[in-house]
Order: sequence, then C-alpha cells, then structure tokens
Amino acid sequence: MTSRPPLFRRARPSDLDQIEAIIEAAYSPYIPRMGQKPGPMLDDYAALTAAERVHVAELDGAVAGVLVLQPQADAMLLDNIAVSPQAQGKGLGRALMDFAEAKAHAAGLNRIRLYTNLLMTENLVLYPRLGYRETGRVHENGFDRVYFEKPI
Repeated sequence: MTSRPPLFRRARPSDLDQIEAIIEAAYSPYIPRMGQKPGPMLDDYAALTAAERVHVAELDGAVAGVLVLQPQADAMLLDNIAVSPQAQGKGLGRALMDFAEAKAHAAGLNRIRLYTNLLMTENLVLYPRLGYRETGRVHENGFDRVYFEKPI
C-alpha cells in the first residue's frame, strides 16, 4: 500500500462511477473463462449503496477497493470484494478482508461467509490460505458457486 493506510468508509452515491469501474476491471478478465459476466458485474451498486451495504477503501483520496457486506442471522456474508488494478498486490485486499471481519465482530457475528465461482480457481486456493474452509457447492442464480466460512 502507499505510505498512508487506507481509509475505510461506507460508499456514497458520488462513488458509484469509481465502484463500477473497479468492478469492471476486477471481473472482466473472468468473462472468457466463464462464458458470461460474473455475478458481481450484474449487481445494482446504486441500490446496494443506498442500503448501506457497500464499503470502500480510499488510497490517496481515490476509491481503490470495494467491499459488499450483507449481515445474515448467523454470519456476515462477504458478498463481493474487489481491488482496482492500480492497488493490487499492495495488501489492500487483505486489509479489506480484515475490515470485513471487524464489521462482523462489531455486529455481534462470529463468522464470515463468502462464495466464489467454481471457475475462479485462484480464489479456491486463496480463501483456504486465509483461514476459510469450504462448506458447500451449489448451482445458484445461473452460477456454480463454492461457499466458504471462517470463524472470527
């Protein structure tokens, strides 16, 4: 990351262009592999922002990361995480994951749940390295998803 730590905050409507650009950049490379747009590219970020589900990470005054969290009865669902290409490889993704865990803890939840597409094979290796364990595979909303959980 830069010399300054990221600033985490709830997304604002004025962030939508930057959020959508990050989502586009992060997920477009998967379209050829999947034969369709990944789920996060289909989400309504204006509605999610209005519902206070989207958080952003700012680096040097610009939105560099996006995190979508959905509280559930028994866990915090980390519904989406994306980092701008310019900020990748600098620890921002890990900082966003840590932020998600802190938000779950603050909400009184003791675990994080997330899912990834079966064809996003990099994630199938990454999430177990971060302490997540696979809990199931389902075909859902037109996608083959692999679910993971991590106690916090």
